[in-house]
Amino acid sequence: MVSKGTRRVFLLGTVAVLLSACAGKFRTYDGPPVTRLRMYKSQRLLFLDGETGPLKTYPIGLGFAPIGHKQFEGDGKTPEGSYVIDQRNPDSLYHLSIGISYPNDADAAFAAEQGRSPGGDIFIHGGPRRGIEPLNVQDWTAGCIAVSNRQIEEIYAMVRDGTPIEIFP
Repeated sequence: MVSKGTRRVFLLGTVAVLLSACAGKFRTYDGPPVTRLRMYKSQRLLFLDGETGPLKTYPIGLGFAPIGHKQFEGDGKTPEGSYVIDQRNPDSLYHLSIGISYPNDADAAFAAEQGRSPGGDIFIHGGPRRGIEPLNVQDWTAGCIAVSNRQIEEIYAMVRDGTPIEIFP
């Protein structure tokens, strides 16, 4: 028979292991503040800038139809233009994610004029998920910006909501 003390130690140990596994994706950052993000779709690069210049640079993947500005839901394009980081999702299907404020007023107005939805839910996120998204394709998202899980952990820690992002062709 297992004693209550042994059972308690086992349960507390299991809880500690589970909590440490969950906490592993959340990093801390105490360097210079990120003042803006710049993304160059054609170069597949994301820059995190500080007051004096680039702090970090990441290779990226884009939507499955990467050329051109996102206009409509389902077009597979990644937006181009000026936006802000407006949310974060610690429970993302893609490890972690930070949201981009697409559509802006102009994007929404253009889509409405065409009688269509502009889409939304554009994020910088990790992935791809094994067995679900292709592992051998650079541009696989529905319009989001993909980095590795390790990279989104850094970005998530460094970038604050309200940070501007410029997305260039």
